Amino acid sequence: MATKPRNSNTKVSLMVMVTIILTTSNVVLCDDKTPVPTDRGQLESWFNQNVGPLEQRKSTLDPALVAAEQGPKVVKVMQDGSGDFKTITDAVNSVPSGNAKRVIISIGAGNYNEKIKIERTKNFITFYGAPGGNLPTLSYGGTAQQYGTVDSATLIVESDYFVAANIQISNTAPRPDGKRPGAQAVALRISGDKAAFYNCKLLGFQDTICDDRHRHFFKNCLVQGTVDFIFGSGRSLYLNTELRVLGDSGMTVIVAQARTMDSQDTAYAFVHCDVTGTGTGSYLGRAWMSNPKVIFAYTTMTSVINPVGWSDNMHTEYDRTLYFGEYKNSGAGAAPAGRAKFSKQLSDAEAQPFLNLGFIDGSSWLLPPPRV
Repeated sequence: MATKPRNSNTKVSLMVMVTIILTTSNVVLCDDKTPVPTDRGQLESWFNQNVGPLEQRKSTLDPALVAAEQGPKVVKVMQDGSGDFKTITDAVNSVPSGNAKRVIISIGAGNYNEKIKIERTKNFITFYGAPGGNLPTLSYGGTAQQYGTVDSATLIVESDYFVAANIQISNTAPRPDGKRPGAQAVALRISGDKAAFYNCKLLGFQDTICDDRHRHFFKNCLVQGTVDFIFGSGRSLYLNTELRVLGDSGMTVIVAQARTMDSQDTAYAFVHCDVTGTGTGSYLGRAWMSNPKVIFAYTTMTSVINPVGWSDNMHTEYDRTLYFGEYKNSGAGAAPAGRAKFSKQLSDAEAQPFLNLGFIDGSSWLLPPPRV
């Protein structure tokens, strides 16, 4: 009996089917649930895969964002008068109330000594500096004594869909000495929803960033400070960001998260970050309020961190309600053995909700860094 001849087309068809399945799988995985890779070296490819350009994601992005990004307007700020404006304030003032189109404010090199506020009616504004070492600097020396803590910020953003790329924002007020009242000085207050910061430097001492409320994303940034230098009630993901502690004197704390009850959908996640700086006694976070929620994952910590790691702020009653978690961190400051008993080393399942873009619903609004 003759054997049935093998059809070479069958092998080709199977290969095509496998290719289609793999390609489809890659598409399916490009969503809010795709976990951050454990290897930091794969972080950029993961980001590029999951935060694709507008043209590839129009069906999944917020319709208002898609409409805003069609034909963005670029205005230039140059101190020498060669742009559209000499000050950032004038450029912001040129954006109409009720703005519904992306306005990219391209800022030339230099130090801009301005106190800037973007009102909640001016959505879709981008601050853009040319990439490289000479970042444009927004600086001001406002303090809590003058303005109140949250309004002391050099840059206040109350509008939605704000983006900053390649910008340095600093508060130049003197370092608090623990004696002068109202010495807190904020560099950035971000109160609007769906904001992203790429390659930005945020410099101050006490209360550097008021991560006030709503969803935010920080990538490839530097945040520097002393006490509570990231504080507020935002729901924010900090990715591949350096947290530089100036801990050579006094008590120093990185995070003071302001959650007050379990029902509040607010937390900070620091993933693939680096904790650096001076001193040896800094805390990752403290229980400023009763129910803070903060996690550090895949983060390298130097000996700047106190072995205890966390503080309940002398409120032992908060030990039952706070959520301070760590997951697969490394470095001299990450040893779990000496950690405060009220903190926890997270299991894989416990860590997963913090390790993807779904933590900030990123698939509906997050776009790659702008290019001008």
